[in-house]
Amino acid sequence: MMPPTVSVAMSVYNSQSFLKAAIESILHQTFEDFEFIIIDDGSTDRSLKILQHYAAQDPRIRLSSRENRGVPATRNEILAQAQGELLAVMDADDVALPDRLQRQVDFLHHHPNCVWLGGAFTLIDERDRILTTIRMAEDNETIQRILLEGHTSFLHSSAMIRKSALRQVNGYDERFKTGSDLDLWLKLTEIGEVSNLPEVVVKYRIHTQSISSDQQASQWQNAQLIFDAACQRRGLSYRIPATGCRFRPTADRASQLDYMLKYGWWAFNSAQRWTALFYGWRALMLSPLTLAAWKLLICSLSKPLPQSATR
Repeated sequence: MMPPTVSVAMSVYNSQSFLKAAIESILHQTFEDFEFIIIDDGSTDRSLKILQHYAAQDPRIRLSSRENRGVPATRNEILAQAQGELLAVMDADDVALPDRLQRQVDFLHHHPNCVWLGGAFTLIDERDRILTTIRMAEDNETIQRILLEGHTSFLHSSAMIRKSALRQVNGYDERFKTGSDLDLWLKLTEIGEVSNLPEVVVKYRIHTQSISSDQQASQWQNAQLIFDAACQRRGLSYRIPATGCRFRPTADRASQLDYMLKYGWWAFNSAQRWTALFYGWRALMLSPLTLAAWKLLICSLSKPLPQSATR
């Protein structure tokens, strides 16, 4: 039997709330020549039972389960099992658009020098409410230029990567419990071209519950170490600064308020009136005397939606 073209990689840990949508978004792809490698990384909720249900129905799923080892180790384990020439990363709480794999396979077959391909993505919350669509820099030259200015242009859960390139850079660095995806991306930009499709390929889910300040500090520290190592490999005489988490608040009230306002305006400008109203109300509950919260709430109730978003 010929090996599949694509190996879809999913690491799962306590994702029962969103797992069904994530799995079905892969099983219903228009491109069908893939294997779906899933490792349950020691889940303590119903994730494994959900995975076993789907694995019993679709032979493309290759499921295994063991104790928790963390995301980088799990992804390396999947890489070792992968038979496809291309590896598509899929997070257990995101949703792939039906033509994601087909679009990415077609692009990579026509661009043999490209080792990493991402795409645009739509931000959704835990209730599937649309917040906004993010479009990344698309061509390698632009991505590399803005990278040296301290800005990254990738969403890991939208990535399709050549397996040969992954193995050339030794996969994910397991020293980084957070940030191993950034480290991998930087290494891949040094051995080949990278690109993003202009089309949306995934819905990327953000959870509006807070990330602890300690965890976000660890993410930033690891990111700076990773950028510093990249500068050393590239022989750069200056430091590329790391940036913090772009989509999630920390536990403090000010950060929560800032992100509720951000989500609300994103939703309003995406013609999602009820979502904007929801986040306006949440902002108001956090800080009833903040004028910005009142402004968002009133605009969500009464202002016309942006014309460009409603066409």
